Amino acid sequence: MPTPRGVLALAFSGGLDTSYCVPKLADAGWEVHTVFVNTGGTSDEQRAAIARQARAVGAVAHHEIDARALVFDRFVRYLIQGNVLRGEVYPLSVAAERTQQAISVIDVARRIGAAAVAHGSTGAGNDQIRFDIALRVLAPDLQIVTPIRDEGIRREQSIAYLTERGLPVPEGAGAYSVNRGLWGTTWGGGWTHDTWAGPPAELIDAPADAPAPAELVIEWREGVPVALDGELLEGGALVDRIGGLAEAYGIGRSIHVGETALGIKGRIGFEAGAALMLIGAHRELEKLVLTKWQSFWKDQLGRFYGDRLHEGHYFDPSLRDIEALFTSSQARVTGETRIRLAPGRFQVVAARSPYSMMDPSIATYGEENLLWTGDEARAFARVSAIPELLAGKAAARGNGGGA
Repeated sequence: MPTPRGVLALAFSGGLDTSYCVPKLADAGWEVHTVFVNTGGTSDEQRAAIARQARAVGAVAHHEIDARALVFDRFVRYLIQGNVLRGEVYPLSVAAERTQQAISVIDVARRIGAAAVAHGSTGAGNDQIRFDIALRVLAPDLQIVTPIRDEGIRREQSIAYLTERGLPVPEGAGAYSVNRGLWGTTWGGGWTHDTWAGPPAELIDAPADAPAPAELVIEWREGVPVALDGELLEGGALVDRIGGLAEAYGIGRSIHVGETALGIKGRIGFEAGAALMLIGAHRELEKLVLTKWQSFWKDQLGRFYGDRLHEGHYFDPSLRDIEALFTSSQARVTGETRIRLAPGRFQVVAARSPYSMMDPSIATYGEENLLWTGDEARAFARVSAIPELLAGKAAARGNGGGA
């Protein structure tokens, strides 16, 4: 018999890696409590199946935490307000949720008197960094246990381990690593490791039974989406509703290649229609109400914010400062946006706001204006050319061309 080690809280998804961890940790003497943190993207039936899987592979107890509202309020609202897209493509579908999962697992660990927290991350991905940083910052007294990472376990080894013990192997365990959440779904493994390999049909083709093109209207208050087609909805529910529409149309499917926290390149497939539509609509509304330099600095800080969150550094105080700037910048980001949906694509076709700076009573771009005369416009253009004129003359002198 193994020597008892105490109570352990395992971040549990119901997938292959965490299913392997339960009996492995129990064999090592731990009293394993599984913790599933619901960050969206799962149905009641799927969550029930996760609980059954936890018990089937030997968990002493299973805990489910509903963190959807926390994910929206703590992460998603700022990812929208910052228009955060990593590599201008990917809306941080996983990074938006992993830190909250770690926070919630720590809360359960405290409640059950655990001596350790475990996760099923490998040694080659970003999730291990996100979990470990959160644990070191919030619970430095708890031991971190990572069987997959420590032993270098591959997927086929996990399957064999469970099979040999007569324990259920999760459906589809040998194909991909799939992460579903409020802010989107990602796929890793298989074709994603070959940069010349294309994705499977379900990540490219629009559904054959996609609805006819239609439009939806999103209402915004201070940079936060609050209503869909006139119906007021809490943030997470609104994201879920738009996500369901996007899935029906096959909207938001793409591929991302980028830097990982470990310095290597990573490639994933993802489906994040709600995230892409909300960020796209929010950006169009901002264009009406923000000044040029508000938008400029938000873009710079949004990129930095996304990078730090992606690499697990949510607890850096600079991110709170950036969130404060985002919040301040959104004071007038109120109004409505209209989005047209069609199979496989969307377009933000209209936006309006009581704070719009596009005022036809003052000027109409390319046509007429009431604030300046033609002579004043000519003088403005002449003065605006001075820096480039001086630079050109200086270059000519330096090249021997004279004054």
